[in-house]
Amino acid sequence: MTGFRGAILALLLPTALPAQAALRPPIYRGFSPGMAYRDFAARARALSDRDALRCSTSTNTARIMECGVATRDPADSARFYVSAHFIDGNADVVALFDSAGFGDHRGVALVDATGRHLTRVYGRPRLVKTGMWEWRYGRQAVRFSWRGRATARWVSITLTDYAVMDRISRFVPSARRKS
Repeated sequence: MTGFRGAILALLLPTALPAQAALRPPIYRGFSPGMAYRDFAARARALSDRDALRCSTSTNTARIMECGVATRDPADSARFYVSAHFIDGNADVVALFDSAGFGDHRGVALVDATGRHLTRVYGRPRLVKTGMWEWRYGRQAVRFSWRGRATARWVSITLTDYAVMDRISRFVPSARRKS
C-alpha cells in the first residue's frame, strides 16, 4: 500500500509544485498585494530619494489607512509615485503611477517599455479592455492600465489582494431596510 501511495505522490508532485508557485504573491519593484504596512513603509522609504512617506487614516477608524510617496528605483532609475491602501495593516491595493506630459517625447515609449517590462516579469497578459492588461494569481491580481491624449501618457500598475479587500465590509455600515 505504501508503494502505491508513493507512486501516486510521485505522479502528482510535478504538477502540484508549479501550481503552488503560480499562487505566490506577485511582486513588482519590491511591492506586493497583501504586504504588511511595515514592509511597504520600509520599501517605500528606501526608494524615496527626496520625498517623505505620507499616510492618513480613515476618519472613522485607524484600521484603514492610505500612504504614498514619490520614488526612484535604483535598479533602472525609473521614477514613479507609489501609494497603498491598508486594511488592518495589510495592503489591499498597491498602485504605482508614472506619466509623460504634453510635449514629452517619452509618451508612447513609456507605455511600450512598461508593457515589455511587465511581460518579462509576469508573462503573457490577459487583455481586460483597450488600455488594460491583467495577470491573475488566485485572489490577487496585477493590472497595467494606460491612457493618453495627444503626446501625454499616464500609466498605472495596480497590485490588488481581493482577500484583504473583502475585510472592508467590517467597516461599512449595513444598509437599513425600508419599511
